[in-house]
Amino acid sequence: MSAKSKTVYICGECGYEAVRWAGKCPNCDSWNSFTEEVRETAKPKSGVSSVRESPSYEGAISSIREVDSRDELRFHTGMKELDRVLGGGLVKGSLVLIGGEPGIGKSTLLLQICQQLGEERSILYISGEESRRQIKLRAGRLGVDSKNLYLMTETDIEKICNAILAEKPGIVIIDSIQTMTLETLSSAAGSVTQVRECTQFLVRCAKREEIPVFIVGHVNKDGAIAGPKVLEHIVDAVLYFEGERHQNYRLLRAAKNRFGSTNEIGVFDMTDSGLEEVENPSMTLLSGRPTDVPGTCVSCVLEGTRPILAEVQALVAKTGFGLPRRAATGLDYNRTLLIIAVLEKRAGYTFANLDTYLNVAGGLKLSEPSSDLPIALALVSSLRDKAVGDGTAAFGELGLTGEVRSVSGPESRIREAQRLGFSRCILPMDSLKKISAKNFEGIELLGVRNIREALKIL
Repeated sequence: MSAKSKTVYICGECGYEAVRWAGKCPNCDSWNSFTEEVRETAKPKSGVSSVRESPSYEGAISSIREVDSRDELRFHTGMKELDRVLGGGLVKGSLVLIGGEPGIGKSTLLLQICQQLGEERSILYISGEESRRQIKLRAGRLGVDSKNLYLMTETDIEKICNAILAEKPGIVIIDSIQTMTLETLSSAAGSVTQVRECTQFLVRCAKREEIPVFIVGHVNKDGAIAGPKVLEHIVDAVLYFEGERHQNYRLLRAAKNRFGSTNEIGVFDMTDSGLEEVENPSMTLLSGRPTDVPGTCVSCVLEGTRPILAEVQALVAKTGFGLPRRAATGLDYNRTLLIIAVLEKRAGYTFANLDTYLNVAGGLKLSEPSSDLPIALALVSSLRDKAVGDGTAAFGELGLTGEVRSVSGPESRIREAQRLGFSRCILPMDSLKKISAKNFEGIELLGVRNIREALKIL
């Protein structure tokens, strides 16, 4: 069978393939992202159908009623926050991709769970970036000394898969997938082709032996995992570590999960001894909040089934330039512009000659529409130099006509605010009609229909 070389150009951002080089990727619009790769293509035999040459595979088809699901499919990792994001625990035979910026805590998290998981299962930790001695030093700092933790430093994916099939460990950790290579491919390590093929090898091993595999993935300059579309379609779950480098808090968010919800988040605190779970993120995010200061409002957001209270800060100041500045940290920039336009048109406040700065304290990113009303209240509070009130929390979606729309889960939001000692809650009138105020004694519930009614409460 003869083989010949074929040159292709692959986009490093999205994996798009082209027969010739281009400055801009037609799929993801990235500039200068194409890299040249040489592939060996085999010439098929003439006159023989490939279907006839395929071997028979008995037992590949079975009825769904014949599949035995009585065995335990999930087991706990020892970290409740990680189990929450995974949907209740780690599923046998699943591939979990953990991505994030360098130094965010990906390897620290995986090495920490080895202590708890190593009590009942054997763990094979495979590293292509660190030596055994370096991993040992990091494990000693984190207090990990499980006798069932085995180390392997290798980058050849074929040798790794052979070791997995021979040893059959309970859990496999790959750190990181960008360092793994397949010798039959001529492309460099970390390229889209190498990442895709190496992940496919791991998929076959995991599904065949029902071994759960954790994969660490680095991110590119835009914050996405290298070859994101290639990896996200292959693995079962994609978890992203979020957080600022200068802050201790880390958020673990699921972008894809075949065995659970993608709305859950896990909150961790980075300390000298590793990552610590934050079981009460609302209290943590509100710690150190200033009292009786204009321009702040507490928002009640719902991340999956967990209500979280976060402080929205706004600063409105007179601009020194002809064009006022708009800046937002932790919030959608376009959404903040929409809220400012609604306040100008429907509430009569002018921001045309004012700089507006918005921030979410604690490094949390608010993407839920229920944070619209707290943002509007914080902006007007800063503009009027009048405090909203320390015991006031708010939630509600703001429409273009100025109406305040209802959101999901008002009971859990109010209950969380009541638990943390808030005495007043501003919410949509439609949400207030669906709940019983008698169940929430000690907290005043104020229903509003539009933004004008909400601003009269200030």
